[in-house]
Amino acid sequence: MDFSEQAVLVTGGASGIGRACALRFAAAGAHVMVADWNAEGAQATADQISSQGGQAAALTVDVSTGEAVRQMVAATVERFGPLKAAVNSAGVSGNMLASILDADEDDFDRVIRINLKGTWLCMKHEIAALLAGGGGAIVNLASVAGLIGAPGGAGYAASKHGVVGLTRSVALEMAQQNIRINAVCPSYIDTPMVRAITGINPKMERRTLGASPMKRLGTAEEVAETVVWLCSPAASFVNGAALAVDGGFTAS
Repeated sequence: MDFSEQAVLVTGGASGIGRACALRFAAAGAHVMVADWNAEGAQATADQISSQGGQAAALTVDVSTGEAVRQMVAATVERFGPLKAAVNSAGVSGNMLASILDADEDDFDRVIRINLKGTWLCMKHEIAALLAGGGGAIVNLASVAGLIGAPGGAGYAASKHGVVGLTRSVALEMAQQNIRINAVCPSYIDTPMVRAITGINPKMERRTLGASPMKRLGTAEEVAETVVWLCSPAASFVNGAALAVDGGFTAS
């Protein structure tokens, strides 16, 4: 997969799957804008790319704010030229261990604002840039919780079901505009977000490993390989898909 000198934007690039995607695109020759609310983490990702001979820059952004997202996309184009691919990986888990009876309203609002509204805002501005540059591809980070239920994490599941719905709907809108939009739906991946959840409760760690037919966590790099493939010409007829990257979790 060759993205030589193509501009790629990755949100949530400070860590986890977003960082892995940024590194993988850079390894394929892309010029990568790494965006995240975590300025230090985003810069660390960009620095890692630069240290390996790649081209990258970092931006601090709140994806739930429309003007900030508009400026993020504009800065990417100004720095690296026409946008060719975008990965919307920014997201939060919220409280994944709370019954709806005990769930906090502010926590629910935050999860929906970042995961769902943030993805909508990113697509809105990224698509305008992709159209101006002749087309390209977007991959949104959903989750297996966007395909099935998640007891104790209803707000997170609602946000990720929403991401899948956004992906499918906007993919249909753009199908004749040389823009493909897909979602990946990872299960439990070895990332700081998942480690934070499993670290709260030993039961959660056992449940996480036990839920995988392969009896292991996935890696961020495994998800990144799928994301980069979806953005490449090799996936030229894949559009509007919600692709499970889950080791068989949703097949069981």
